[in-house]
Amino acid sequence: MDGVSGTGDPSESEAAAAPGAKELRAREGPAGLKPGPPRPRGQGELDPTAGTLLDTLRMAVVMLDMSGRVLLWSPVAEEILGWPGEAIVGRRVGTLLAAENGNGDDRDKGAGNGNVHRGARRVAAVPAPGPGERILADLLRDSRWNGVLTLRHRDGHSVQVEARAALLVDGDGHPFVLASAAETSRLRTMEQELAALDALFDSSPLGVAIFDTELRYVRVNEALARMNGRPAAEHLGRGVRGIVNPGVADELVTLQQNVLVTGRPVIDFLMPAPGGTDVGYRSVSYHRLEDRGGRVLGISCIVMDVTERHRAHARIERHRQRLTLLNDVGVRIADLLDVRRIAAELAQAVVPRFSDYSGVILHASVTDGGELPRISGATEMLQLGIGAVTTGPQVDKMIGVGKVIKITKGSIFETVLQTGKPQLVSDPERLRGATYLGDPKVQAALDLGIHSLLAVPLRARGIVLGLLVISRAGDREPFDEDDMTLAVELADRAGASLDNARLYAREREGALMLQRSLLPRTVPEPPGVQIAYRYVPGKSGAEAGGDWFDVIPLAGGRIALVVGDVMGHGLRAAATMGRIRTAVRTLAGLDMPPDELLRRVNDLGDDLAQSPVEGWMATCVYAVYDPSTRQAVIARAGHPPPLLVGPDGHVRLVETPAGVPLGVSGVDFESVELDVPDGSVLVLYTDGLIERRGEDISTGLERARSVLERPFSTLEDACDQLLSAMVPGREPDDVALLVARLGVLPEGSTASWTFPAEPGAVRQARWHVRETLAEWGLEPMTDVTVLLVSELVTNSLRYAHGPIGVRMVRGTSLLVEVSDPLPDPPRERAATEEDEGGRGLQLVARASRRWGTRHGSLGKTVWFELALPSRTRPPGD
Repeated sequence: MDGVSGTGDPSESEAAAAPGAKELRAREGPAGLKPGPPRPRGQGELDPTAGTLLDTLRMAVVMLDMSGRVLLWSPVAEEILGWPGEAIVGRRVGTLLAAENGNGDDRDKGAGNGNVHRGARRVAAVPAPGPGERILADLLRDSRWNGVLTLRHRDGHSVQVEARAALLVDGDGHPFVLASAAETSRLRTMEQELAALDALFDSSPLGVAIFDTELRYVRVNEALARMNGRPAAEHLGRGVRGIVNPGVADELVTLQQNVLVTGRPVIDFLMPAPGGTDVGYRSVSYHRLEDRGGRVLGISCIVMDVTERHRAHARIERHRQRLTLLNDVGVRIADLLDVRRIAAELAQAVVPRFSDYSGVILHASVTDGGELPRISGATEMLQLGIGAVTTGPQVDKMIGVGKVIKITKGSIFETVLQTGKPQLVSDPERLRGATYLGDPKVQAALDLGIHSLLAVPLRARGIVLGLLVISRAGDREPFDEDDMTLAVELADRAGASLDNARLYAREREGALMLQRSLLPRTVPEPPGVQIAYRYVPGKSGAEAGGDWFDVIPLAGGRIALVVGDVMGHGLRAAATMGRIRTAVRTLAGLDMPPDELLRRVNDLGDDLAQSPVEGWMATCVYAVYDPSTRQAVIARAGHPPPLLVGPDGHVRLVETPAGVPLGVSGVDFESVELDVPDGSVLVLYTDGLIERRGEDISTGLERARSVLERPFSTLEDACDQLLSAMVPGREPDDVALLVARLGVLPEGSTASWTFPAEPGAVRQARWHVRETLAEWGLEPMTDVTVLLVSELVTNSLRYAHGPIGVRMVRGTSLLVEVSDPLPDPPRERAATEEDEGGRGLQLVARASRRWGTRHGSLGKTVWFELALPSRTRPPGD
């Protein structure tokens, strides 16, 4: 190398004088060594222009003769320093060296290259003080040199490179220098990246491995070696099948092959620890490795110990499942008010999610709504709820609904009942002694493989109502303290529900008893009318309601049909129903029109309420039917409309004003009269028959109509068909149903006359009454009947100025009616001994079984009833 210190570009004459320069230029082209035209690539070959690590490193190659002249200048050298090949080949390279260059790095000085011709050492060195001469001297001495050089870029700035040079000999024995150089900035960056990669690989707490394309370990860090329990050296050259347990290894190989072929990474694949136990878990991720040219080199692997994460997740999942179980049990029993259903739901809810077998054992008094139990010593209890994952004779022997369970003294169950503390049994010997020696239930449990048992008290207000007994069998983990805590929470919730159901059963039974006592025990059937009825309490677990019905005989052979519904449930509703029914029966005896009766009941208001501060509300339909005229008068107070089945089977709604419910003050009601064809059936009911949540009431009415349109032989059949057509799952409401076939009085059982308001009316009335009684075979009743008719006709003749009507009806009693156009009712007076009159009504009141007056559209009617003799001929005989 020549240490020329000029600053200008080398001259063309110097380039021409360089030996061999023209020959090299001819070989490399005008700009030094240039890549030739691209060759056609065969199928499967990589693109030679694709980037590789050398592209990133940008290594420049320079060939020099022994005088330091450039023989070859690579394209990368041109890119680094900006000098084209045609401008630099043949010149001395010393013109590119900056003055601050010193000796090369002594780290790589050696004894020389064995391939160097020894005669090269006899080449005379040009004594010069420049850095190029020092480098050449080192080359002559050691046959190689490396170090950092500062070169001048064509545009004037400095470029620092790390260079390596070697003294070589060509085939003719001529020595030359081959040098390579790379920019120190890029080289340092790559060194730092590689150093960082090595540091991360070796110091990372994560397990890291590299696999080749044959899926063999080629590099493993210490963290992964520790995880796998093998030295890193044992991994190299082997696949995962030789490292991890076979079951997991097969799945890992499948994942690796898929990543290698498709390039799709696998992230966070969970696997057990290599030992195959459940003491640890690993998270494995795979990525495919490719070079800058896209060539697949293998796959990378990152392994992370996630044992704590897995355990934490398992704990969270376990707590979530427990909360879900608590919530589900609460939902299943929260709205239940039946002890047996609560017991069944509780036992079934814990199987199989929490246990394999379960049983709910309660004191009998809890089931019947009795007092809270006070256990002392041995006692017998009832098993009301069971749950099991299997069935069979052994299960039936161990648990069964309705079984009487004898609690022996000293057993774990007696301990729970006495102390209220739960008991956990996981010891087989203690399990054998759970009850008494030789208990077949215990032997059946052992035969089923039960190994763990929990007996938990079902408590309410500090008193134990019974036991929740749950057990696990087979390979299932035994109960632990956390399981006991959950079981206690479940039992406490169930205990509160059971106590509420017990109290409710007691109140419901009392309400039902009150309700039944207030409903009619027998229903009268006057001539011309047939009656059928049903009262159905709400479904099991529901409260007693305020539904009622009544059949009230009225004067003149008429009959009142009543159906009502007090809003609400329980004892208060039943008590209010009783008061309203009493008021209706009392007012019905006054023989007033239906609308007037409803108004009077509504006016009672505060007297019918449970207390002055509480309101009340009820719906009611009141109908009066007269068999002699086949007329019905109906009024409603917010009640569903009656249904009328004609003799031809056609069913229609009785269109009457709906009115408002009773209990709303300041309202009026309206009656509707209708002629009823002989043999028609009137159906009165409460809304429990037709209503259903989420369904329009018209749908229920149409359903009832379709049932009544079917032929039915008796009224009892009609009631049964209506009840059987109720929608399953309906609201737990009572149903009161009253069905009446409305006909006429038997032929020959009535007689009626109309007399003008003349003095002879009394004599004519007596004669007709006497003749009719003789025809009916009621001669013993002639004297008293004629006397009373004479008194009433005389009163009408004295005060009224119009026709006088007399009607006689023979049924279960003898009814006599005297009517006139005078609207004012007669008044009973207290006559003295000196008075010649005024004793007529007193005589009627004393001689008849009962008497009364009623208003009509044309005036008033005074009536009285006489009891029939014990032996009389039937009408028509």
